[in-house]
Amino acid sequence: MTPQEIQELVADVQRRRGESDSIEVKAAHGGTPKRLYESLSAFANRPGGGVVLFGLDESGDFAVSGVGNAQRLQEEIAHLASSEMEPPLRPNFAVDEIGGETVIAVEIDELSATHKPCFYKPAGLPKGAYLRVGNTNRQMTDYEVFGYLSGRGQPTHDEELVADATLDDLDRSLVDGYLDRLRRTRPRTGYLDAPIEDALIRLHVCRRDGTACRPTLAGLLTFGKFPQEFFPQLMITFVQYYGTTEEEKTPRGERFLDNQRFEGPIPEMITRAEDYVMAAMRKASLIEGVFRRDVPEYPREAFREALANAAAHRDYSSYVRGSYIRVRMFADRLEVQSPGGLHGNVTVDNLEDEHSTRNARLMRMMEDMHVVENRGSGIKSMLQALRDANLEPPKFDDRRSSFLVTFRNHTLLNPQAIAWLNQFANHPLNDRQRLALVYVRQHGQITNPDYRRLNRVDPLAAGRELRSLVESALVEQEGTGRWTSYHLTEWLTRTEEPGHPTDEERVLTYVQERGAITNASCRKILGVNDDRAYYVLKRLCDAGQLRPDGKGRYRKYVLS
Repeated sequence: MTPQEIQELVADVQRRRGESDSIEVKAAHGGTPKRLYESLSAFANRPGGGVVLFGLDESGDFAVSGVGNAQRLQEEIAHLASSEMEPPLRPNFAVDEIGGETVIAVEIDELSATHKPCFYKPAGLPKGAYLRVGNTNRQMTDYEVFGYLSGRGQPTHDEELVADATLDDLDRSLVDGYLDRLRRTRPRTGYLDAPIEDALIRLHVCRRDGTACRPTLAGLLTFGKFPQEFFPQLMITFVQYYGTTEEEKTPRGERFLDNQRFEGPIPEMITRAEDYVMAAMRKASLIEGVFRRDVPEYPREAFREALANAAAHRDYSSYVRGSYIRVRMFADRLEVQSPGGLHGNVTVDNLEDEHSTRNARLMRMMEDMHVVENRGSGIKSMLQALRDANLEPPKFDDRRSSFLVTFRNHTLLNPQAIAWLNQFANHPLNDRQRLALVYVRQHGQITNPDYRRLNRVDPLAAGRELRSLVESALVEQEGTGRWTSYHLTEWLTRTEEPGHPTDEERVLTYVQERGAITNASCRKILGVNDDRAYYVLKRLCDAGQLRPDGKGRYRKYVLS
């Protein structure tokens, strides 16, 4: 990291008046801070790693205070990282002087999936292993540690036999149809014509249990008459809420509008859930010649792909067999959440290109039954379906203990957005850059991976076109390197519909009524993500209308 990059990170923290998920601040004026192993572990386990900045005073609006003994600080951190962390870490140090005070940036690279989780050896697992959650470090749970360890190899939970089940618990028509399909597509596979028990064992639908033949978990979930007899929670639930939060109630005081559960074998369960949720969506009418076509809020192809992926890739280990796939519909979004985080070397950023299957046997059966497409094409199909509907890409959130896919139902290029874009008519922008500006207007920021997913371009093209927006003074760059994000410049304001309060006005009204607001409360009332909430609160602080009170997770914002 160069001195210029250190200065940019410091300026970013000071503008934001807070840390982020990739940057942590330590004072270190009186010596090496304690419990640094928490930060080393959390950033080594975090996708993309992170930076610890030493020499800023969090309690003093992140003013540069300098470190006490720069040489000793680096020596002690290097010793901690190499001798007391497992596996050993090799942090990168960079030193600069700002205002006559020494600032040190320590970069912690992300470990490969085969080496996670990183933990503090004296504490062991799980007490010494940490995750970065927002701008804090949290100790891992037993299940989160298990998730990382199981990600080092190929889990076989879907191959486990179901001890209380027999062949009679499989739907014979589904099994026969499956075998017939395989005989047509694999004509030279001789064991498909063997006795049915032998064929199902070779296909891992069943396994021998002494003299008995019992279904595997994958076999029961795919071909069972009623798999929930054995695993009641391996189902899909659907809840439709009235507003944008779970707490918002209908005029009659009800918490939700609809509440359903879907059971049965996976192919049937997905189809029933898909049809029901699609029917529950609002529709728009499109006239084509003499015919009318109803267009749903969310493309069916995208929603079905999310459902199928949730069933195929969820964790079926004993830790979470009591958890189910959750579909939640709010006024502004649709969510699909499944137990277990991403598996293996797959991250949110490389989801379209990297593939790692947690449930290999189940995935093969679902592919053969045409419940999922050929590996690698599903996410791209989902993105294309949303792009064709003029909707933004889904938000993927790997929470380690679960995976969340969020679809937003607002069209990026609506009439208001197009009217807002018209002010840039004299700027030499391509369509991808215009779409990115609308995305930033909606979400408060955009990153290189966001730009790539939004416009389907490679990292170099995304970087080049984002830099062009910076040079045009339409967006500002915050952070540096892999921690770079882009925000609208201060002179650009969002165009709101007449009569509708802006996000800033809604936040100010909240503070006037309740005395203070937190980032979490801001996210809830606006229905936005963490970055957008930070952006709105930052604008209000920069304008002198709010000021931060407290620090870290206890920070709130009050009227100036």
